[in-house]
Amino acid sequence: MPDAPGGLQVPLWRAIAVFRFAALAYVLVLVVRNVRDYAHPLGAVPVLLVMAGWTVFAGYAYARPRRRGWPLLAADLAVPVGVLLVTPWVVGRPALASGVPPLAVAWLAGPVLAWAVSGGRSRGAAAALILGAVDLTVRERLTQSSTTGAALMLLAGLAVGHVARLAVAAEEQLQRAVELTAATRERERLARDIHDSVLQVLALVQRRGAHLDGEAGELARLAGEQEAALRSLIASGPPDEGGAGGGLADLRTVLGGYASPQVSIASPATAVRLPEAAARELGAAVGAALDNVARHGGGRAWVLIEDEAEEIAVSVRDNGPGIPAGRLAEAAGQGRLGVVQSIRGRVEALGGSVEITSAPGQGTEVELRVPRVPPVPGVPEVPGVPAVPRASRVPRVPRVPRPRS
Repeated sequence: MPDAPGGLQVPLWRAIAVFRFAALAYVLVLVVRNVRDYAHPLGAVPVLLVMAGWTVFAGYAYARPRRRGWPLLAADLAVPVGVLLVTPWVVGRPALASGVPPLAVAWLAGPVLAWAVSGGRSRGAAAALILGAVDLTVRERLTQSSTTGAALMLLAGLAVGHVARLAVAAEEQLQRAVELTAATRERERLARDIHDSVLQVLALVQRRGAHLDGEAGELARLAGEQEAALRSLIASGPPDEGGAGGGLADLRTVLGGYASPQVSIASPATAVRLPEAAARELGAAVGAALDNVARHGGGRAWVLIEDEAEEIAVSVRDNGPGIPAGRLAEAAGQGRLGVVQSIRGRVEALGGSVEITSAPGQGTEVELRVPRVPPVPGVPEVPGVPAVPRASRVPRVPRVPRPRS
């Protein structure tokens, strides 16, 4: 479980180092107090020197992330195991049976905490079980106090491992948030620069050459298309990352590719998130509606994206001649299923609805509504997608006036 310099795990490693020294001091107090009862009192001296030396070395070694590998972890576990194994000879089994504590005592918990921080709950529990088993085997008899110590080590390994995992997850989320903030600021800076220079020039070329013929008119048309593409690019937010977005897509980005001099797109200032599969299908339905506008509606269209409490609404309007009454049913009867399959079929498969409003000479409006989490097989439900409170709905953009005949 690596951590960067200055990461959230650094305080945990420092706390473990402090605990090791405090536990060593406690061991020294107990040795001084009980040394007269030991079978070999002088044998405690080299054991204490080894414990003190390893405490200093471990504090130094664990302070450097590149050294926190298996060699150090294995040695950290082997040293207290060795201390436990020599305890019956130094202290003596009669003294242990009478209640004299073993040499290591609380110092055993240091490796358990280190394993937990380095690998989480499972690694901390493994170290606690190993040391607890060795501690119980060297005792003359099992008592409630001896089993309590092993249980406390196990609980410490689980708790500290869980906290360490939470620290790593929090650090990753913080790093992603910092990167996203930096990317957003850079995008805003570029957007200001582009708006003050490139977009104004392209708009001027498009306006001045819109009514010219030949190559000048073609240049004006291309300038208009590039202006719309640039506006869509700088208006959309950065894409969601898999780790952060959890399979969500911003509908503004999906529909932004349809923007052009003939297609205007109005959307909320914040991301409009849908599951990726649903966003693609809704984008395809909007594309089919815009194709109909290009063929039958005069080519000029307005797209409005609304982020409501429980559903997403997309309206596609044009100022074309409109659809005569009964024309859609007639086209379906002739086998022309563009509206039925490409638009209505896609939206209804997402659990949504399509409403088409049109009158001769007054243009056409196609309103597509889909729920935030489509209740259909094949489209993954994303748990935890927050619903936008009704009080914070994006206000509707005024409808584009349509010419009347």
